[in-house]
Amino acid sequence: MSTLEIKDLHVTVEGKEILKGVNLMMKTGEIHAIMGPNGTGKSTLSESIMGNPAYKITQGDVLLDGESLLDKPVDERARLGLFLAMQYPAEIPGITNAEFIRGAINARRPKEDPISIRKFLKELLKTMNFLDMTEEMAERYLNEGFSGGEKKRNEILQMMMIKPKFAILDEIDSGLDIDALKVVSKGVNEMRGSEFSALIITHYQRLLNYIVPDVVHVMMGGKIVKTGGPELAKKLEDEGYAGLRDELGLDIRLTDENA
Repeated sequence: MSTLEIKDLHVTVEGKEILKGVNLMMKTGEIHAIMGPNGTGKSTLSESIMGNPAYKITQGDVLLDGESLLDKPVDERARLGLFLAMQYPAEIPGITNAEFIRGAINARRPKEDPISIRKFLKELLKTMNFLDMTEEMAERYLNEGFSGGEKKRNEILQMMMIKPKFAILDEIDSGLDIDALKVVSKGVNEMRGSEFSALIITHYQRLLNYIVPDVVHVMMGGKIVKTGGPELAKKLEDEGYAGLRDELGLDIRLTDENA
C-alpha cells in the first residue's frame, strides 16, 4: 500500500494565497473526489501536488509514502508514481501519441530494460480498443487537432498505459457528452484495485454516478471544509454549495454568487 498525504498546504499564485491549509490523506485502493465551486483552489491543488513551479508552496508538505516531494521536479514526481490528467491538455506537434506514451512508460523503467515494441503495441491497441479509440489515433501528433472528447480519452489512455499509483483527474468530465463520459469512467473503473488510487476533481455529481468514490471532499475558500461518502456529492447536487456553506456557518463568498 502507498500513501499520498497533503499536510497543511498553503499555496500562492502571483502573490495571492489560493490554498489556505489543505489536509488530505489518500491510500492506494481508494477513489477520492474533490468537489467545490469555481475559484476555490481545486486545480491549484492538483498543480501543486505535481510540482508546477508557478504555484508557490509557502507552508505545509506533500508526501508520497512519507517522503516529501517538495524538492522534486515534475518529471521525478511522475516517475515516482504520480499522474495528472489535465483539464486542458497541451498539443505537441511532431511527437505521435504512441511515441509519447512509450517514452513515458520507459521513463519509469530501468534504462537497460525498456518495454519491447511488440509488447507495447499489443497493450496499446488493446487499451485503445477498450476506450473505443481508433488505431489511427496512435499515429496522430499528441492532442493536435483532437476534439475535447478525444483529448480526455487520450488522457485516460495514457493513465491506463502508464499505470501510476496516484492519478489526479482535473475536471476530466468537462465538456464531455454522455457517451464520452461513460467511456472515460470505464477507463478509471478498470484501473480500480489495490495498487491504484485516483483523486477526481469535479464541479458536478454527474461523473460520480459512473465512478463511485470511496471518499468525497468539499473545498471552499482554499480549504477542505467537509469530508464524507458518496452521499455527500448527492447532497451537494440537491442543496448546492451555498447551502452547505450556510449549514457549516462559513463566512465565504462564492465566485458565482450574486453580490
